[in-house]
Amino acid sequence: MDTDARQPLIVDSQSLGRRGKLPRHIAIIMDGNGRWAQQRGLNRAEGHRAGVQALKPIVKECAALGIQVLTVYAFSTENWARPQVEVNALWDLLVEFLRSETPELKAEGVRIQTIGNVGALPPRAQRAIDAAKHDTAEQTRMVLNLALNYGGRDELVRAVNRWLDEQRPVPEERYVTANAIAQHLDTAGLPDPDLLIRSSGELRISNFLLWQLAYAEIYVTTTLWPDFNPMELHKAIHAYQNRDRRFGGLRE
Repeated sequence: MDTDARQPLIVDSQSLGRRGKLPRHIAIIMDGNGRWAQQRGLNRAEGHRAGVQALKPIVKECAALGIQVLTVYAFSTENWARPQVEVNALWDLLVEFLRSETPELKAEGVRIQTIGNVGALPPRAQRAIDAAKHDTAEQTRMVLNLALNYGGRDELVRAVNRWLDEQRPVPEERYVTANAIAQHLDTAGLPDPDLLIRSSGELRISNFLLWQLAYAEIYVTTTLWPDFNPMELHKAIHAYQNRDRRFGGLRE
């Protein structure tokens, strides 16, 4: 697990393409909005608003680079424990983001998808999600995967229950397999992340994509999410391209 050494590094998109294989799927834990706001004497909602603004150029840059899937951790199953005012502000920001950005994302060829138990979200958020999914359903350039009311353990429980529902009555000799679980995850049909980026310097995955991150390369930066920009993204991809990915095996 690399951490950001805070050394200046100039990497542009063309040089990344020349250096080698780009990750097909990038997952991001967008952490640090609250601390960013606190450092500036702002309320947490303003930090989340700044975080939404930071996401927009990252989505565009990933699409421009040719990344197939970008999954961002927007709201976890544990985030419900935050103050209700903050939670409500997060849903308002989600609705605002989807309504304002979906036309441009569609024009950029981005398809919006979600993972997590979105059925438990407020109706206004569900309506905005459904509209964004519908409007971008035919886009094929990149998938923007929003993790909403998402928890890795919750996803695994739901995946096994989906499998069981298909098997009823379950024969005694029938056992769940790794492939069966993968086919019933929220991310079924998408490649596993090659690269996980976490902002704010925390060294944990916070119940995010527990199954899918099995062989992901991890990059941690101390940059708070609202300050994360395309150059920071380039640094992470540059670090990924320097890794020797063996998937448990050995190079000859």
